[in-house]
Amino acid sequence: MNNKDHKTFSMPDQTWFSSISRPSRYLGNEINRIKKDPASVDVSIALAFPDIYEVGMSHLGLKILYHLLNSQEWIAAERAYCPWVDLEKTLRSKGLPLTTIESDRPLSNFDIVGFSIQYELSFSNILNMLDLSGIPFLSEDRGPDFPLIIGGGPVCFNPEPIASIFDALVVGDGEEAAVEICRTVRETKLQKIADKREVLYRLAQIKGIYVPSFFQTHYSPHGGIDAIEALIPEYREVEKAIIPDIDAYDFPTSQVVPFVELIHDRLAIEISRGCTRGCRFCQAGMIYRPVRERHPDSVIEHAETGLRLTGFEELSLLSLSSGDYSCIGPLIKTLMDKQSREKIAVSLPSLRMDSLDPEWIEQIKRVRKTGFTLAPEAGNDRLRRVINKDLTNEDIIKTAREVYGAGWNLMKLYFMIGLPSEEEKDLEDIISLSKQIIGLSKGGGKRAKLNVSLSTFVPKSHTPFMWMPQITLEESRRRIRVIREGLKNRRIRVKWNTPEMSWLEGIFSRGDRRLTPVLIEAWKMGARFDAWTEHYDMEIWQEALKRTGLVPEFYLHRSRSKDEILPWDHIRSGISKEYFKKEWQRAMQGKETPDCRKQCLACGVCDHKQIDMNLCAEWAPPQNRKLPLHENDFGMIKKYRLTFSKTGPTRYLSHLEMVRLFIRSCRRAGLKFVYSEGYHPMPKVSFASALPVGTESIHETVDIKLYEAGSLTSLRERLGQQLPNGIGIVSIEDITHHVKRPKLKESHFNITINGLKIERGSLEDFLKSDHFPILKMGKKGEQLVDARPLIKSIRYIPPHDLNLVINHLAGPGLKPSDIIKGILHLKDHQVGSIKILKTGQVME
Repeated sequence: MNNKDHKTFSMPDQTWFSSISRPSRYLGNEINRIKKDPASVDVSIALAFPDIYEVGMSHLGLKILYHLLNSQEWIAAERAYCPWVDLEKTLRSKGLPLTTIESDRPLSNFDIVGFSIQYELSFSNILNMLDLSGIPFLSEDRGPDFPLIIGGGPVCFNPEPIASIFDALVVGDGEEAAVEICRTVRETKLQKIADKREVLYRLAQIKGIYVPSFFQTHYSPHGGIDAIEALIPEYREVEKAIIPDIDAYDFPTSQVVPFVELIHDRLAIEISRGCTRGCRFCQAGMIYRPVRERHPDSVIEHAETGLRLTGFEELSLLSLSSGDYSCIGPLIKTLMDKQSREKIAVSLPSLRMDSLDPEWIEQIKRVRKTGFTLAPEAGNDRLRRVINKDLTNEDIIKTAREVYGAGWNLMKLYFMIGLPSEEEKDLEDIISLSKQIIGLSKGGGKRAKLNVSLSTFVPKSHTPFMWMPQITLEESRRRIRVIREGLKNRRIRVKWNTPEMSWLEGIFSRGDRRLTPVLIEAWKMGARFDAWTEHYDMEIWQEALKRTGLVPEFYLHRSRSKDEILPWDHIRSGISKEYFKKEWQRAMQGKETPDCRKQCLACGVCDHKQIDMNLCAEWAPPQNRKLPLHENDFGMIKKYRLTFSKTGPTRYLSHLEMVRLFIRSCRRAGLKFVYSEGYHPMPKVSFASALPVGTESIHETVDIKLYEAGSLTSLRERLGQQLPNGIGIVSIEDITHHVKRPKLKESHFNITINGLKIERGSLEDFLKSDHFPILKMGKKGEQLVDARPLIKSIRYIPPHDLNLVINHLAGPGLKPSDIIKGILHLKDHQVGSIKILKTGQVME
């Protein structure tokens, strides 16, 4: 690809950057990130996630691809996330493009931009990221000067509403396909092939690659699909990519360690892929078949290595149904024997109640107890038979009793409304079951003991319910209201997914290519972050549908004939349409279908030669595995005071982010923390002060309690190697025998004001005053604070500097930037020109 030549720019160096919310999400420079010289590689790919950093960095699939692609010397894979609305506004006003985290290069400079598409409500963000990159929306409008736009993820099993946007899409597992795509692009570059159609033709030869422009959809006058025409005779359908053995691909243990707290902020290890349960509402359980388990030895090795290289304090074992993993019992015990001594929590986020063993509960709670999540989906056994959820009320009550009895204070239950054949009694049964469960919790109090979460059922492609109508928006609101009113209890908290958002998800989940103009029109009217309640605007989408002449009811509320051509019929998940029809019939009869671990159901996925279930045989943990020392054997408890500097882009890290940074850096250095007692033990780490975001410092202090860590020189060297650029250790002192807890008395700052004239008169007015109220903006709103007693001295140093000494007194304080803004009467936009450096502090 002949990429456009856009200059890079460093976002943290811009004067406006300090005004951006959560600036740490845009910094880059994280531990374990991979940065290559673009000139040294053959192919560059920007891995784009159409949501904010905290969401995208929580996604394991993107971490796997980042690792696999960068393990090839000739590929440079970088990351890009959708900017929050304030940064988008700034980029547009400044005429700046969206760039990657690693190199600050615009997305238009890459050979490939690969989007991870996990949910339909991210579609408008895809357009936003393309537009901010100067890349046309539609594939037909992009010539060889633009990157190839490729998508992957579960949405690609029906990508038709966005098919015209993408040059190609990956259907199924991406590990092998992603590398093959890059290899094909490298070959076409070496051969100087500029014809985009030829490039796409070569990509279409890769298993699992869908090239939308090679298919044409024909519609009937009544709105349905007459035919899906294959424009290339030998390319009539797309078969999903399947990797038979997930252990055959190197798993990322050296995962990127973020500064900002993620939605799922922990080390994640995929212990299996796929699910055998066959829940009829669950698209993931269908499209990720067959089940392929990672070997327990591999899981243990990846866990130990990953925790050592990242410093995470929690390990998550990921799968669609963790409790079905063949060796889950001995695996959990082995991991907890090792990790509980290191105060590492182990979580299994996808446990089913009928696979839950009381012994697992005892193992999981060995470190800390937070919420315990279970998903009954429906309130009674009848409706669970319809959806093939092999679970009874008796199972649920038994599990709840065991969880509360084991000491958990909070349980979370997930239910769906609008499931096929749901009646009024089914809503009453959700209320009744929830009340029975809260009755099992111990004690009283005002805090909630049970969270009940409700979501509207959205029929998905490649499931037995893909022909079913979705309930109306009004009916969804009513059913949620019935359950809320039935569960008015201070110990039960009811949450729900906004029905208006389920309305839009339903339109796209079974939509076709006619929805692309709707998406573009909605984006033009301001649609952004539709998965975020505070930004979703249903009226925009209603107007966009009206302008394009489409009726939402066509996609949402009609039953489809079993003979109807569906928009995704040319995309093969491996499961035959006949199997889905049989499952639909069994659902209407209230008949369950057994787990395919017990017997093959001939769904069509497995050929029992190359593709089959890959389960772990019986496994016993190694008997000679060396366990870590008990904390009583770690040695003497020592208390150290670290003086450190915080400069460059790290000045934008918040106080809580600095706490997390030091804890994880110490873990990576192999240091042994002393922990607090209780259900949620925390490392004993104490900072002298919370430095304001955006302020640099050459004198910060943190006290850390450790089990003896060797000489001070060794400690400084070990920890220094694990800190990011911009954080430097100035000195380390052993303060074990210091009895008095130090108190911060004053802080010294040097303030440089670039491009603005310092009014000497304003300084003199302040110094002459007895009181000087300054407006402080905090979480509780506006507050007037008298700055005069807080300032020990302020001195002008020509031509652009001020020397400021702040007293630390009881009561509300002020940030240096607020003080300077108030004294010099600066405007908000002028504050970005202030550079603040903390030069010292006085303790007493």
